[in-house]
Amino acid sequence: MVDTEKHEQNFPSKLTVYVVVCWILAAFGGLMFGYDIGISGGVTAMDDFLIHFFPTVHERKLHAEENNYCKYDDRYLQLFTSSLYLAALVSSFGASEVCTKFGRKTTILVASVLFLSGAAMSAGAQNIWMLIIGRILLGLGVGFGNEAVPLFLSEIAPVERRGAVNILFQFFVTIGIFFANLVNYGTSKMHPYGWRVSLGLAGVPALFLFIGSIVITETPTSLIERGNETAGHITLRKIRGVDNVNAEFEQIKAASEIASQVKHPYKKLMKRSSMPPLIIAILLQVFQQLTGINAIMFYAPVLFQTVGFKNDASLLSAVITGIVNVISTLVSIFAVDKVGRRILLLQACVQMFISQAAIGAILLAFLSTTGSLTKLQAAIVVGLVCLFVMSFAWSWGPLGWLIPSETFPLETRTAGFAFAVSSNMFFTFLIAQAFLSMLCNMRAFIFFFFAGWILKMGLFVYFLLPETKNVPIDLMAERVWKQHPVWKKFMD
Repeated sequence: MVDTEKHEQNFPSKLTVYVVVCWILAAFGGLMFGYDIGISGGVTAMDDFLIHFFPTVHERKLHAEENNYCKYDDRYLQLFTSSLYLAALVSSFGASEVCTKFGRKTTILVASVLFLSGAAMSAGAQNIWMLIIGRILLGLGVGFGNEAVPLFLSEIAPVERRGAVNILFQFFVTIGIFFANLVNYGTSKMHPYGWRVSLGLAGVPALFLFIGSIVITETPTSLIERGNETAGHITLRKIRGVDNVNAEFEQIKAASEIASQVKHPYKKLMKRSSMPPLIIAILLQVFQQLTGINAIMFYAPVLFQTVGFKNDASLLSAVITGIVNVISTLVSIFAVDKVGRRILLLQACVQMFISQAAIGAILLAFLSTTGSLTKLQAAIVVGLVCLFVMSFAWSWGPLGWLIPSETFPLETRTAGFAFAVSSNMFFTFLIAQAFLSMLCNMRAFIFFFFAGWILKMGLFVYFLLPETKNVPIDLMAERVWKQHPVWKKFMD
Protein backbone atom coordinates (compact mmCIF):
# COMPACT_ATOMS: atom_id res chain seq x y z
CA MET A 1 0.00 0.00 0.00
CA VAL A 2 1.10 3.59 -0.56
CA ASP A 3 3.21 5.07 2.20
CA THR A 4 2.27 8.70 2.66
CA GLU A 5 4.69 9.42 5.51
CA LYS A 6 7.37 10.63 3.11
CA HIS A 7 4.85 12.99 1.50
CA GLU A 8 4.15 14.91 4.68
CA GLN A 9 3.90 18.65 4.12
CA ASN A 10 2.62 20.80 6.94
CA PHE A 11 1.72 24.45 6.49
CA PRO A 12 2.57 26.66 9.52
CA SER A 13 -0.20 26.98 12.11
CA LYS A 14 -0.82 27.63 15.81
CA LEU A 15 -3.79 26.49 17.87
CA THR A 16 -6.05 29.47 18.70
CA VAL A 17 -9.05 29.66 21.01
CA TYR A 18 -11.21 30.96 18.16
CA VAL A 19 -10.55 28.01 15.85
CA VAL A 20 -11.20 25.48 18.65
CA VAL A 21 -14.52 27.26 19.40
CA CYS A 22 -15.40 27.01 15.66
CA TRP A 23 -14.63 23.26 15.66
CA ILE A 24 -16.78 22.60 18.73
CA LEU A 25 -19.75 24.75 17.67
CA ALA A 26 -19.87 23.17 14.19
CA ALA A 27 -19.61 19.69 15.72
CA PHE A 28 -22.99 20.30 17.43
CA GLY A 29 -24.41 19.15 14.07
CA GLY A 30 -23.16 15.70 15.08
CA LEU A 31 -24.81 15.99 18.51
CA MET A 32 -28.13 16.66 16.79
CA PHE A 33 -27.74 13.64 14.48
CA GLY A 34 -26.71 11.38 17.39
CA TYR A 35 -29.66 12.51 19.51
CA ASP A 36 -32.04 11.65 16.65
CA ILE A 37 -30.50 8.18 16.28
CA GLY A 38 -30.60 7.48 20.02
CA ILE A 39 -33.99 8.90 20.89
CA SER A 40 -36.19 6.89 18.51
CA GLY A 41 -35.30 3.44 19.89
CA GLY A 42 -36.14 4.45 23.48
CA VAL A 43 -39.32 6.31 22.56
CA THR A 44 -40.63 3.33 20.56
CA ALA A 45 -40.16 1.14 23.66
CA MET A 46 -42.36 3.46 25.80
CA ASP A 47 -45.89 2.22 26.47
CA ASP A 48 -47.47 5.72 26.51
CA PHE A 49 -46.05 6.44 23.05
CA LEU A 50 -47.21 3.07 21.66
CA ILE A 51 -50.75 3.48 23.14
CA HIS A 52 -51.04 6.95 21.53
CA PHE A 53 -49.72 6.12 18.05
CA PHE A 54 -49.30 2.33 17.67
CA PRO A 55 -52.00 0.59 19.76
CA THR A 56 -51.67 -2.71 17.86
CA VAL A 57 -47.95 -2.93 18.68
CA HIS A 58 -48.80 -2.22 22.33
CA GLU A 59 -51.39 -5.02 22.30
CA ARG A 60 -48.84 -7.43 20.85
CA LYS A 61 -46.29 -6.39 23.46
CA LEU A 62 -48.75 -7.18 26.29
CA HIS A 63 -49.43 -10.77 25.20
CA ALA A 64 -48.09 -13.24 27.71
CA GLU A 65 -46.73 -15.63 25.07
CA GLU A 66 -45.17 -12.97 22.90
CA ASN A 67 -42.68 -13.79 20.19
CA ASN A 68 -39.34 -12.31 21.30
CA TYR A 69 -38.17 -11.65 17.78
CA CYS A 70 -41.42 -10.20 16.37
CA LYS A 71 -43.15 -8.05 19.00
CA TYR A 72 -42.04 -4.73 17.48
CA ASP A 73 -42.48 -5.65 13.82
CA ASP A 74 -44.81 -2.89 12.55
CA ARG A 75 -44.65 -1.04 9.22
CA TYR A 76 -45.63 2.38 10.63
CA LEU A 77 -43.37 2.04 13.65
CA GLN A 78 -40.47 1.42 11.27
CA LEU A 79 -41.61 4.38 9.13
CA PHE A 80 -41.43 6.61 12.25
CA THR A 81 -37.75 5.75 12.64
CA SER A 82 -36.75 5.57 8.99
CA SER A 83 -38.64 8.56 7.47
CA LEU A 84 -35.87 10.78 8.89
CA TYR A 85 -33.22 9.02 6.79
CA LEU A 86 -35.25 9.13 3.59
CA ALA A 87 -35.68 12.91 4.00
CA ALA A 88 -31.94 13.27 4.71
CA LEU A 89 -31.12 11.27 1.57
CA VAL A 90 -33.12 13.64 -0.65
CA SER A 91 -31.98 16.84 1.07
CA SER A 92 -28.24 16.05 0.93
CA PHE A 93 -28.21 16.89 -2.82
CA GLY A 94 -29.95 20.24 -2.20
CA ALA A 95 -27.48 20.81 0.64
CA SER A 96 -24.59 20.22 -1.76
CA GLU A 97 -25.84 23.07 -3.99
CA VAL A 98 -26.34 25.41 -1.01
CA CYS A 99 -22.87 24.46 0.27
CA THR A 100 -21.22 25.39 -3.04
CA LYS A 101 -23.21 28.58 -3.80
CA PHE A 102 -23.70 30.04 -0.30
CA GLY A 103 -20.96 28.38 1.76
CA ARG A 104 -20.62 25.85 4.59
CA LYS A 105 -21.67 28.34 7.31
CA THR A 106 -25.05 29.14 5.68
CA THR A 107 -25.76 25.42 5.12
CA ILE A 108 -25.16 24.76 8.84
CA LEU A 109 -27.57 27.65 9.69
CA VAL A 110 -30.29 26.11 7.47
CA ALA A 111 -29.72 22.72 9.17
CA SER A 112 -30.24 24.24 12.63
CA VAL A 113 -33.53 25.94 11.63
CA LEU A 114 -34.84 22.64 10.18
CA PHE A 115 -33.80 20.80 13.37
CA LEU A 116 -35.64 23.34 15.58
CA SER A 117 -38.84 23.04 13.47
CA GLY A 118 -38.67 19.23 13.49
CA ALA A 119 -38.18 19.04 17.27
CA ALA A 120 -41.20 21.32 17.86
CA MET A 121 -43.44 19.37 15.45
CA SER A 122 -42.44 15.95 16.90
CA ALA A 123 -42.95 16.98 20.52
CA GLY A 124 -46.35 18.52 19.78
CA ALA A 125 -47.61 15.70 17.52
CA GLN A 126 -51.29 14.82 17.95
CA ASN A 127 -51.43 12.09 15.32
CA ILE A 128 -49.11 9.77 13.44
CA TRP A 129 -48.75 12.08 10.41
CA MET A 130 -47.69 15.07 12.53
CA LEU A 131 -45.16 12.75 14.11
CA ILE A 132 -43.81 11.64 10.73
CA ILE A 133 -43.72 15.24 9.35
CA GLY A 134 -41.67 16.18 12.42
CA ARG A 135 -39.27 13.33 11.65
CA ILE A 136 -39.04 14.44 8.00
CA LEU A 137 -38.11 18.01 9.06
CA LEU A 138 -35.42 16.55 11.32
CA GLY A 139 -34.29 14.43 8.37
CA LEU A 140 -33.95 17.49 6.13
CA GLY A 141 -31.82 19.02 8.89
CA VAL A 142 -29.67 15.89 9.05
CA GLY A 143 -29.11 16.05 5.27
CA PHE A 144 -27.92 19.67 5.49
CA GLY A 145 -25.91 19.21 8.69
CA ASN A 146 -24.17 15.99 7.66
CA GLU A 147 -23.22 17.52 4.30
CA ALA A 148 -21.78 20.76 5.68
CA VAL A 149 -20.24 19.91 9.08
CA PRO A 150 -17.65 17.25 8.05
CA LEU A 151 -16.59 19.41 5.06
CA PHE A 152 -16.34 22.48 7.30
CA LEU A 153 -14.18 20.60 9.82
CA SER A 154 -11.88 19.08 7.18
CA GLU A 155 -11.37 22.42 5.42
CA ILE A 156 -10.75 24.46 8.55
CA ALA A 157 -8.35 21.99 10.24
CA PRO A 158 -4.56 22.12 9.78
CA VAL A 159 -3.34 19.06 7.84
CA GLU A 160 -1.58 17.41 10.81
CA ARG A 161 -4.77 17.64 12.92
CA ARG A 162 -7.36 17.05 10.19
CA GLY A 163 -8.28 13.52 11.28
CA ALA A 164 -8.77 14.42 14.94
CA VAL A 165 -10.75 17.60 14.16
CA ASN A 166 -13.06 15.85 11.69
CA ILE A 167 -13.72 13.08 14.23
CA LEU A 168 -15.19 15.72 16.57
CA PHE A 169 -18.31 15.33 14.37
CA GLN A 170 -18.57 11.61 15.18
CA PHE A 171 -17.57 12.25 18.82
CA PHE A 172 -20.55 14.58 19.14
CA VAL A 173 -22.76 11.98 17.40
CA THR A 174 -21.84 9.52 20.18
CA ILE A 175 -22.49 12.13 22.90
CA GLY A 176 -25.89 12.76 21.27
CA ILE A 177 -26.73 9.04 21.35
CA PHE A 178 -25.62 8.81 24.99
CA PHE A 179 -27.56 11.93 25.97
CA ALA A 180 -30.67 10.51 24.23
CA ASN A 181 -30.35 7.21 26.13
CA LEU A 182 -30.08 9.09 29.45
CA VAL A 183 -33.11 11.25 28.56
CA ASN A 184 -35.15 8.15 27.62
CA TYR A 185 -34.17 6.47 30.88
CA GLY A 186 -35.48 9.51 32.79
CA THR A 187 -38.63 10.22 30.73
CA SER A 188 -39.80 6.58 30.62
CA LYS A 189 -41.10 7.19 34.18
CA MET A 190 -42.89 10.46 33.26
CA HIS A 191 -46.44 9.33 32.41
CA PRO A 192 -48.17 9.94 30.05
CA TYR A 193 -46.01 12.54 28.24
CA GLY A 194 -42.45 11.34 28.77
CA TRP A 195 -42.09 10.67 25.04
CA ARG A 196 -42.98 14.33 24.27
CA VAL A 197 -40.15 15.50 26.52
CA SER A 198 -37.74 13.06 24.81
CA LEU A 199 -38.65 14.30 21.32
CA GLY A 200 -38.81 17.98 22.33
CA LEU A 201 -35.35 18.02 23.95
CA ALA A 202 -33.90 17.63 20.44
CA GLY A 203 -34.39 21.40 20.39
CA VAL A 204 -31.48 21.89 22.84
CA PRO A 205 -28.60 20.78 20.56
CA ALA A 206 -30.46 22.44 17.65
CA LEU A 207 -30.36 25.77 19.51
CA PHE A 208 -26.61 25.42 20.16
CA LEU A 209 -26.07 24.66 16.47
CA PHE A 210 -28.14 27.73 15.52
CA ILE A 211 -26.05 30.00 17.76
CA GLY A 212 -22.89 28.25 16.54
CA SER A 213 -23.77 28.81 12.89
CA ILE A 214 -23.84 32.58 13.56
CA VAL A 215 -20.55 32.62 15.53
CA ILE A 216 -18.35 30.38 13.33
CA THR A 217 -16.32 31.66 10.38
CA GLU A 218 -16.77 30.57 6.77
CA THR A 219 -13.99 28.25 5.57
CA PRO A 220 -11.20 29.93 3.56
CA THR A 221 -11.75 27.34 0.82
CA SER A 222 -15.41 28.27 0.42
CA LEU A 223 -14.65 32.02 0.45
CA ILE A 224 -11.90 31.70 -2.18
CA GLU A 225 -14.01 29.32 -4.28
CA ARG A 226 -16.79 31.96 -4.35
CA GLY A 227 -14.37 34.73 -5.39
CA ASN A 228 -13.77 36.39 -1.98
CA GLU A 229 -9.98 36.03 -2.04
CA THR A 230 -9.23 38.89 0.38
CA ALA A 231 -11.71 37.56 2.96
CA GLY A 232 -10.29 34.05 2.37
CA HIS A 233 -6.73 35.23 3.10
CA ILE A 234 -7.79 37.11 6.26
CA THR A 235 -9.80 34.07 7.50
CA LEU A 236 -6.90 31.72 6.80
CA ARG A 237 -4.57 33.91 8.89
CA LYS A 238 -7.19 34.05 11.65
CA ILE A 239 -7.77 30.29 11.89
CA ARG A 240 -4.08 29.35 11.50
CA GLY A 241 -2.95 31.87 14.14
CA VAL A 242 0.07 32.90 12.00
CA ASP A 243 0.72 35.56 9.33
CA ASN A 244 2.69 33.34 6.99
CA VAL A 245 -0.15 31.50 5.21
CA ASN A 246 0.83 32.32 1.62
CA ALA A 247 1.82 28.77 0.60
CA GLU A 248 -1.49 27.30 1.83
CA PHE A 249 -3.44 30.24 0.34
CA GLU A 250 -1.83 29.69 -3.08
CA GLN A 251 -2.65 25.97 -2.94
CA ILE A 252 -6.33 26.65 -2.13
CA LYS A 253 -6.40 29.34 -4.86
CA ALA A 254 -4.97 26.92 -7.45
CA ALA A 255 -7.59 24.29 -6.46
CA SER A 256 -10.33 26.95 -6.71
CA GLU A 257 -9.22 28.00 -10.19
CA ILE A 258 -9.44 24.38 -11.38
CA ALA A 259 -12.83 24.07 -9.65
CA SER A 260 -14.16 27.26 -11.32
CA GLN A 261 -13.65 25.67 -14.76
CA VAL A 262 -16.01 22.82 -13.83
CA LYS A 263 -19.54 24.05 -14.45
CA HIS A 264 -21.24 20.68 -13.84
CA PRO A 265 -19.64 18.95 -10.83
CA TYR A 266 -22.02 15.94 -11.02
CA LYS A 267 -21.06 15.36 -14.66
CA LYS A 268 -17.37 15.63 -13.73
CA LEU A 269 -18.00 13.18 -10.89
CA MET A 270 -19.08 10.54 -13.41
CA LYS A 271 -15.75 10.74 -15.28
CA ARG A 272 -13.28 7.89 -14.92
CA SER A 273 -10.70 9.99 -13.01
CA SER A 274 -13.32 10.87 -10.34
CA MET A 275 -14.19 7.23 -9.70
CA PRO A 276 -11.56 6.37 -7.03
CA PRO A 277 -12.72 8.88 -4.36
CA LEU A 278 -16.39 8.38 -5.34
CA ILE A 279 -16.27 4.57 -5.07
CA ILE A 280 -14.34 4.75 -1.78
CA ALA A 281 -16.73 7.38 -0.32
CA ILE A 282 -19.88 5.44 -1.21
CA LEU A 283 -18.53 2.05 -0.10
CA LEU A 284 -17.28 3.42 3.22
CA GLN A 285 -20.75 4.77 3.98
CA VAL A 286 -22.55 1.62 2.80
CA PHE A 287 -20.21 -0.63 4.79
CA GLN A 288 -20.55 1.64 7.84
CA GLN A 289 -24.25 0.69 7.92
CA LEU A 290 -23.67 -2.98 7.05
CA THR A 291 -21.61 -3.42 10.22
CA GLY A 292 -25.05 -3.51 11.90
CA ILE A 293 -24.23 -0.53 14.14
CA ASN A 294 -27.45 1.41 13.65
CA ALA A 295 -29.49 -1.73 14.07
CA ILE A 296 -27.83 -2.10 17.47
CA MET A 297 -28.00 1.61 18.36
CA PHE A 298 -31.56 2.34 17.20
CA TYR A 299 -33.01 -0.68 18.77
CA ALA A 300 -30.66 -1.26 21.73
CA PRO A 301 -33.57 -0.99 24.22
CA VAL A 302 -35.74 -3.28 22.04
CA LEU A 303 -32.80 -5.69 21.54
CA PHE A 304 -32.13 -5.92 25.27
CA GLN A 305 -35.85 -6.48 25.91
CA THR A 306 -35.69 -9.28 23.34
CA VAL A 307 -32.98 -11.10 25.32
CA GLY A 308 -35.07 -10.78 28.47
CA PHE A 309 -34.30 -7.47 30.21
CA LYS A 310 -37.35 -5.56 31.48
CA ASN A 311 -38.01 -2.03 30.16
CA ASP A 312 -35.90 -0.08 32.72
CA ALA A 313 -33.00 -2.51 32.61
CA SER A 314 -32.98 -2.46 28.81
CA LEU A 315 -32.81 1.36 28.72
CA LEU A 316 -30.03 1.23 31.31
CA SER A 317 -28.11 -1.29 29.18
CA ALA A 318 -28.48 1.11 26.25
CA VAL A 319 -26.97 3.87 28.45
CA ILE A 320 -23.98 1.58 29.13
CA THR A 321 -23.39 1.03 25.39
CA GLY A 322 -23.72 4.80 24.96
CA ILE A 323 -20.88 5.45 27.45
CA VAL A 324 -18.68 2.86 25.69
CA ASN A 325 -19.42 4.59 22.36
CA VAL A 326 -18.35 8.05 23.63
CA ILE A 327 -15.14 6.88 25.35
CA SER A 328 -14.03 4.71 22.41
CA THR A 329 -14.45 7.58 19.94
CA LEU A 330 -11.83 9.46 21.98
CA VAL A 331 -9.36 6.67 21.10
CA SER A 332 -9.88 7.56 17.44
CA ILE A 333 -9.32 11.29 18.03
CA PHE A 334 -5.90 10.54 19.56
CA ALA A 335 -4.89 7.70 17.23
CA VAL A 336 -6.09 8.64 13.74
CA ASP A 337 -3.30 11.10 12.86
CA LYS A 338 -0.65 8.89 14.49
CA VAL A 339 -1.38 5.29 13.42
CA GLY A 340 -3.41 6.24 10.34
CA ARG A 341 -6.83 5.32 8.94
CA ARG A 342 -6.17 1.81 7.61
CA ILE A 343 -4.89 0.21 10.82
CA LEU A 344 -7.90 1.43 12.83
CA LEU A 345 -10.33 0.05 10.22
CA LEU A 346 -8.63 -3.35 9.90
CA GLN A 347 -8.29 -3.91 13.66
CA ALA A 348 -11.98 -3.07 14.11
CA CYS A 349 -13.07 -5.55 11.43
CA VAL A 350 -11.53 -8.38 13.46
CA GLN A 351 -13.14 -7.26 16.74
CA MET A 352 -16.57 -6.55 15.19
CA PHE A 353 -16.62 -9.88 13.33
CA ILE A 354 -15.93 -11.84 16.54
CA SER A 355 -18.58 -9.84 18.50
CA GLN A 356 -21.40 -10.20 15.93
CA ALA A 357 -20.70 -13.91 15.37
CA ALA A 358 -20.66 -14.57 19.13
CA ILE A 359 -23.93 -12.66 19.75
CA GLY A 360 -25.55 -14.68 16.95
CA ALA A 361 -24.22 -17.97 18.37
CA ILE A 362 -25.53 -17.24 21.90
CA LEU A 363 -28.99 -16.19 20.68
CA LEU A 364 -29.17 -19.17 18.32
CA ALA A 365 -28.23 -21.62 21.06
CA PHE A 366 -30.15 -20.19 24.01
CA LEU A 367 -32.95 -17.77 23.02
CA SER A 368 -36.20 -19.42 21.98
CA THR A 369 -39.06 -17.37 20.50
CA THR A 370 -40.88 -17.03 23.83
CA GLY A 371 -38.28 -17.67 26.57
CA SER A 372 -35.49 -15.40 27.74
CA LEU A 373 -31.77 -15.73 28.40
CA THR A 374 -30.39 -16.38 31.87
CA LYS A 375 -28.94 -13.35 33.68
CA LEU A 376 -25.40 -14.51 32.88
CA GLN A 377 -26.15 -15.09 29.17
CA ALA A 378 -27.88 -11.69 28.88
CA ALA A 379 -24.89 -10.01 30.59
CA ILE A 380 -22.55 -11.70 28.10
CA VAL A 381 -24.68 -10.35 25.20
CA VAL A 382 -24.46 -6.81 26.66
CA GLY A 383 -20.67 -7.29 27.02
CA LEU A 384 -20.37 -8.40 23.39
CA VAL A 385 -22.50 -5.48 22.22
CA CYS A 386 -20.10 -3.18 24.13
CA LEU A 387 -17.07 -4.83 22.45
CA PHE A 388 -18.73 -4.36 19.08
CA VAL A 389 -19.67 -0.72 19.74
CA MET A 390 -16.16 -0.01 21.08
CA SER A 391 -14.38 -1.14 17.92
CA PHE A 392 -16.90 0.58 15.64
CA ALA A 393 -16.53 3.84 17.57
CA TRP A 394 -12.80 4.17 16.94
CA SER A 395 -12.95 3.09 13.30
CA TRP A 396 -15.88 2.82 10.88
CA GLY A 397 -17.98 5.36 12.80
CA PRO A 398 -15.67 8.37 12.52
CA LEU A 399 -13.62 7.31 9.48
CA GLY A 400 -16.73 6.71 7.35
CA TRP A 401 -17.22 10.51 7.54
CA LEU A 402 -13.57 11.59 7.66
CA ILE A 403 -12.18 9.83 4.57
CA PRO A 404 -14.88 11.00 2.08
CA SER A 405 -14.56 14.59 3.37
CA GLU A 406 -10.79 14.68 2.75
CA THR A 407 -10.33 12.80 -0.53
CA PHE A 408 -12.35 14.71 -3.18
CA PRO A 409 -10.73 17.53 -5.18
CA LEU A 410 -12.40 20.92 -4.64
CA GLU A 411 -14.26 20.88 -7.99
CA THR A 412 -16.29 17.80 -6.98
CA ARG A 413 -16.03 18.03 -3.18
CA THR A 414 -19.58 19.06 -2.23
CA ALA A 415 -21.13 16.92 -4.99
CA GLY A 416 -19.01 13.87 -4.11
CA PHE A 417 -19.71 14.28 -0.41
CA ALA A 418 -23.46 14.55 -1.17
CA PHE A 419 -23.20 11.05 -2.70
CA ALA A 420 -21.47 9.85 0.46
CA VAL A 421 -24.14 11.37 2.75
CA SER A 422 -27.03 10.10 0.64
CA SER A 423 -25.53 6.58 0.46
CA ASN A 424 -25.26 6.59 4.24
CA MET A 425 -28.85 7.76 4.61
CA PHE A 426 -30.20 5.30 2.04
CA PHE A 427 -28.61 2.32 3.78
CA THR A 428 -29.50 3.68 7.23
CA PHE A 429 -33.09 3.96 5.94
CA LEU A 430 -33.01 0.42 4.52
CA ILE A 431 -31.68 -1.04 7.76
CA ALA A 432 -34.02 1.02 9.95
CA GLN A 433 -36.97 -0.02 7.81
CA ALA A 434 -35.94 -3.66 7.54
CA PHE A 435 -34.22 -4.48 10.85
CA LEU A 436 -37.29 -5.28 12.95
CA SER A 437 -38.74 -7.45 10.14
CA MET A 438 -35.33 -9.09 9.60
CA LEU A 439 -35.04 -9.74 13.36
CA CYS A 440 -38.51 -11.29 13.22
CA ASN A 441 -37.75 -13.53 10.20
CA MET A 442 -34.02 -14.24 10.46
CA ARG A 443 -33.88 -14.24 14.28
CA ALA A 444 -30.36 -14.90 15.52
CA PHE A 445 -29.09 -15.29 11.94
CA ILE A 446 -29.29 -11.52 11.46
CA PHE A 447 -26.04 -11.22 13.46
CA PHE A 448 -24.32 -13.70 11.12
CA PHE A 449 -25.63 -11.62 8.20
CA PHE A 450 -23.78 -8.56 9.56
CA ALA A 451 -20.67 -10.64 10.41
CA GLY A 452 -20.47 -11.75 6.75
CA TRP A 453 -20.45 -8.11 5.61
CA ILE A 454 -17.73 -7.23 8.14
CA LEU A 455 -15.49 -9.89 6.55
CA LYS A 456 -15.99 -8.29 3.09
CA MET A 457 -15.21 -4.86 4.56
CA GLY A 458 -11.86 -6.04 5.89
CA LEU A 459 -10.86 -7.26 2.42
CA PHE A 460 -12.01 -3.96 0.89
CA VAL A 461 -9.80 -1.94 3.26
CA TYR A 462 -6.80 -4.24 2.82
CA PHE A 463 -6.78 -4.15 -0.99
CA LEU A 464 -8.51 -0.92 -2.02
CA LEU A 465 -8.29 1.77 0.65
CA PRO A 466 -5.16 3.97 0.50
CA GLU A 467 -3.74 5.74 3.58
CA THR A 468 -4.57 9.48 3.63
CA LYS A 469 -2.86 10.48 6.88
CA ASN A 470 -0.78 13.70 6.65
CA VAL A 471 -1.63 14.38 2.98
CA PRO A 472 -2.82 17.99 2.29
CA ILE A 473 -6.46 17.89 1.18
CA ASP A 474 -5.81 19.49 -2.24
CA LEU A 475 -2.92 17.14 -3.09
CA MET A 476 -4.81 13.84 -2.72
CA ALA A 477 -4.91 13.09 -6.48
CA GLU A 478 -1.12 13.42 -6.91
CA ARG A 479 -0.05 11.78 -3.68
CA VAL A 480 -2.70 9.15 -3.04
CA TRP A 481 -4.76 8.11 -6.08
CA LYS A 482 -1.97 8.33 -8.67
CA GLN A 483 0.33 6.24 -6.43
CA HIS A 484 -2.13 3.44 -5.58
CA PRO A 485 -1.63 0.16 -7.52
CA VAL A 486 -5.36 -0.21 -8.35
CA TRP A 487 -6.64 3.39 -8.51
CA LYS A 488 -3.77 4.85 -10.58
CA LYS A 489 -5.26 3.08 -13.62
CA PHE A 490 -8.30 5.40 -13.31
CA MET A 491 -6.36 8.66 -13.15
CA ASP A 492 -5.79 10.86 -16.21
